[in-house]
Amino acid sequence: MREHLGFLKVSSAAVKIAAWIFLFLGVIGGTSIILGLVPGNPRWWGMVVLAIYAFIFFFLYLMAKIADLMIKIINEVKKE
Repeated sequence: MREHLGFLKVSSAAVKIAAWIFLFLGVIGGTSIILGLVPGNPRWWGMVVLAIYAFIFFFLYLMAKIADLMIKIINEVKKE
């Protein structure tokens, strides 16, 4: 498992960045729909977009946190 430690660190950081990008895009898209800047979509659809992107954010962020936890566990096992 020690040989995969670098991959876990890099992938955790990449997934956290992707999660924040998804949240940013969701907030921008959802608020633009709610404000009526996107023609042809009802305003309630903006809340749906926000909810979907928030779910994707929390899922990706949770996966990155699990990878961080695995890194800590690997480091603790190494010390003993």
